[in-house]
Amino acid sequence: MARRRRGLPVNGVLLLDKPKGMSSNHALQRVRRLLEAQKAGHTGTLDPMATGLLPICLGEATKFSAHLLEADKVYRTRVELGVITDTGDAEGAVIERREVPDFTAEQVENVLSHFRGEIEQVPPMYSALKHQGKSFTNSPARASTWSVQPGA
Repeated sequence: MARRRRGLPVNGVLLLDKPKGMSSNHALQRVRRLLEAQKAGHTGTLDPMATGLLPICLGEATKFSAHLLEADKVYRTRVELGVITDTGDAEGAVIERREVPDFTAEQVENVLSHFRGEIEQVPPMYSALKHQGKSFTNSPARASTWSVQPGA
């Protein structure tokens, strides 16, 4: 006899503007509980520090979530030049400051061109990724010995 799933048969895609400070999984679980949905999944992880659109698939829509996961994405960011942190992001402790020279628009455009199109991204050691079942985020001391490959 098949086990009956708890909750309501809610179907569709909810476009959630994920706030800063919330993990994608936490956002997913809150939506699932609020809607009392039987089944839910998201289409890609945003770091807790990131804000932005997080499509949440409910019910039958979870069947095509893999297609959304592989879809083209556009990111907009704000950076601070001349600062190096121990985590490689804005949340880490500043370990070094460097003077930032004046750049021409052409120089900036030349550098940015390397980040457009399909790229092989090497995730930072502090990330949502896991290695042998252990989170990089929660294991910074051990993470320094792991080798992270592009697209991991």
